[in-house]
Amino acid sequence: MAEQPPDAATQWDARFSHPAYVYGTQPNDFLVEMASRLPPGGRVLSLGEGEGRNAVYLASLGHAVTAVDASSVGLQKAKQLAVERGVNIETRVSDLAHFTFAPEAWDAAIVIFCHLPPALRRRVHGALVKSLRPGGLVLLEAYTPAQLGFRTGGPPVEELLYTAEALREDFAGLELPVLRELTREVREGTLHTGRAAVVQLVGRKAT
Repeated sequence: MAEQPPDAATQWDARFSHPAYVYGTQPNDFLVEMASRLPPGGRVLSLGEGEGRNAVYLASLGHAVTAVDASSVGLQKAKQLAVERGVNIETRVSDLAHFTFAPEAWDAAIVIFCHLPPALRRRVHGALVKSLRPGGLVLLEAYTPAQLGFRTGGPPVEELLYTAEALREDFAGLELPVLRELTREVREGTLHTGRAAVVQLVGRKAT
């Protein structure tokens, strides 16, 4: 989800009101690749979760997942998907500009294609670091400015796109075993489809 004008909820409610899951129901490939790094059965926070595909996947692995999104419509579809898959997730409707990050509350967090304006991005990522427990992980994938040349998904505005350098600064308090920019095929519903330029990060808080 790309934030964060005052009408973010209205914008995303409209997008998610389509009967189909516009970003699909299968989890993000990078999340699947890195999921084994997450603490077993941990409390996981998913920011900008949208229609629930990633939260439901993590719940199927035994994690206690809280999905946050500005769109109540998206999170209602997330709950429906969880029921269909036989798992439970917690949902919280919140604009990330107003979400409260409790200190050392989470074993892990995922931030998948959740694009924020620079000032809000830095604030949210900084708060996220503080909200991780010692040893906690953050998994993030986002589009880079090179994505503007592909036009296969993501915000069409460069300031909403992320670079490895910016993320290194945002997550300066974490060890970064994975931080890379690459081009890969992204096939997620109808809105993320095709060759894409992405940045991927795994951050770990010291114990």
